[in-house]
Amino acid sequence: MRSDASLNCQTSLKGKHMRRFVGLALVAIMMTCGIAARAEDGEFDPAKVSESLKAIFQFGSAATKQALNANTVTLISGTIGGTYVQFGADLASVLDDGNKLRVLPIVGRGSVQSVADILFLQGVDLGIVRADTLDYLERKGFAKDIKKQFTYVTKLYNEEMHVIASRSVHNLKELDGKTISVDLPNGGTFVTALTVFERLGMKPNVVYIEQRIALEKLKKGEIDAVIVVGGKPYKSVSTFKDDRFHLVTVSYDKPLQGDYLPATVTAADYPNLVSKDEQTVDTIAVPAVLAAYNWAPNTDRYRKLSQFVDAFFTKFPTFQNPPFHPKWTEVSLSAPLAGWTRFPAAQQWLDSHGIQPIVRSKFDEFLKQNPAAGKNVQSEADRDALFRQFQAWQADQGSARAQVRNVQK
Repeated sequence: MRSDASLNCQTSLKGKHMRRFVGLALVAIMMTCGIAARAEDGEFDPAKVSESLKAIFQFGSAATKQALNANTVTLISGTIGGTYVQFGADLASVLDDGNKLRVLPIVGRGSVQSVADILFLQGVDLGIVRADTLDYLERKGFAKDIKKQFTYVTKLYNEEMHVIASRSVHNLKELDGKTISVDLPNGGTFVTALTVFERLGMKPNVVYIEQRIALEKLKKGEIDAVIVVGGKPYKSVSTFKDDRFHLVTVSYDKPLQGDYLPATVTAADYPNLVSKDEQTVDTIAVPAVLAAYNWAPNTDRYRKLSQFVDAFFTKFPTFQNPPFHPKWTEVSLSAPLAGWTRFPAAQQWLDSHGIQPIVRSKFDEFLKQNPAAGKNVQSEADRDALFRQFQAWQADQGSARAQVRNVQK
């Protein structure tokens, strides 16, 4: 038989458990009431702020699965630390709209790989590539009429060529015969670098090394220079610090003027690599392009791209201010791209909103009024090259801002 002491002990324990249970119940009720009150006040209601949360609780729903896949646009970007990746993240940040539209950026391997991904990788709708990549692939016999398989949504921005070498080197041509790293052969830097070498008649010892590793080898004296082509400020370049090295001038020589644009980088862009005495370093730039496969208008992929274009162009003004990448201020939605065909829905949007590119007639009038500007124009090729410079200058002077005003009207 249990003793009275034992019974009293058990009664006491039961009482403690009961009091603890009641206490926890009261806490739970208070928390529930508090959450409900905050939800009513609009301070906290996850069901109202997150379409993703709804999707989780509707797991297995055919309707949810269909909505997510029907309105998701996948964008192949670039390597970690590059400008392409940051642009992809910016697009997703601004354009994501629950199940109505989702932009899914994917880390890519560079411009050449992105061309292949747009053509062949299932589910890839868009990609960021360089304007000179398709020409290079055709010129080297890797592809034929490849531009017919692509459309472009918009020209994005100009990507500068960064040549990092010893301070004893002042011009790219001085590196002829030297060992130069041009990044991996699935990116776009090697395309631009090899094209420039060919045009200038240079024959360096080219090595294909990932940029971060190449910069370490440069410090150790194992190579003579590293070339990086990307929108300034380019992360791997801006974080490189060694007083023995600087950014080398790339002169805008005539053989380069058919495919490239004049550009500069400054001490403000790269304080570790451009001295205060230099202030600026001349270089060249190549346009980056937001490209897509040339889908037929009656396809679902065309519909999704049209939906993306409408959201992107409508919200374009948002990208012009911090915290988004400063290169957005260079983007001109209506800028033409020689040899490329614009995505029809993008052209229709521009036309319906009255946004027009820089007209060649305006440029010709500019030359008439400024004879000094055209003194070196001796042929139609010279005029075309100068017109491209004029377009680039217009972009730098705020044509993107002007288009923002048009979009906002």
